[in-house]
Amino acid sequence: MSKIERPRRSALYLPATNAKALAKARTLPADVVILDLEDAVAPEHKEAARAAALAAVAEGGFGRRELAIRANGLDTPWGADDLAAIALSGADAVLVPKVSSPADIDACQAALSAAPDSLQLWAMIETCACLPQLDAIAAKARSTRLSLFVMGTNDLAKEMRARLTPERTPFLPFLSLAVAAARAHGVAILDGVCNEFRDIDLFRAEAEQGLLYGFDGKSLIHPNQIDPCNAVFSPSEDELAWARAVIAGFALPENQGKGAIQVEGKMVELLHLEQAQRLVAVAEQIAAG
Repeated sequence: MSKIERPRRSALYLPATNAKALAKARTLPADVVILDLEDAVAPEHKEAARAAALAAVAEGGFGRRELAIRANGLDTPWGADDLAAIALSGADAVLVPKVSSPADIDACQAALSAAPDSLQLWAMIETCACLPQLDAIAAKARSTRLSLFVMGTNDLAKEMRARLTPERTPFLPFLSLAVAAARAHGVAILDGVCNEFRDIDLFRAEAEQGLLYGFDGKSLIHPNQIDPCNAVFSPSEDELAWARAVIAGFALPENQGKGAIQVEGKMVELLHLEQAQRLVAVAEQIAAG
């Protein structure tokens, strides 16, 4: 069985300049907190946001939550300084926007050369230029810090001049391709944000669509989205019962060495055993907090 990554059901963006929001984030049930230096911060506040993010990481108190900082792009006046600072910040990951090619990953890798091995590189998938190169970008995980994709559907919609409707019809092929590329190279992947944070039913439907497409979780813009997101991306009791039945079936002495067995009247194969083991392992990590 492949390595089980930590649960990343919900990843909440927070402006690094909002001290009140950062304090509240330490109490929220999000799996990931992303301190944002990019979209949520005006140009005149970029340096202050960087300093605030570094101070928040140093202060700690985020508990089990994975802590990432979203930098500005390398082609901006702040990008290089952001990466240099984040490299030594103690954050779990740096999220880089507008990654468009494998060369961008290489540039980020070089910029993070002083960082400890534990610092992960996460890439925003949000440009038209990156779409034909998704597999090549994901393949960089084999030789760099790259470990996770985050879909940026708002920026992608802007570049494509497409309408971002609740059904997300223009983007469905790209969601599938991004998930496939990520899985091919062992990269985790999070779905993009849902802008309608007041409409929880609409949010839940979009989260369920993301689960259907194979995403590990979803990025969020408001704390009210955390609980429904965690619920959607957590294994259900029925799923866990079936998974445990599959594991128990393959563990029976008479089934040792078999590639296919019957469980509760259904044929299951070793691939279903691996899926079941992963589901149970994820559920155990969620329960352990």
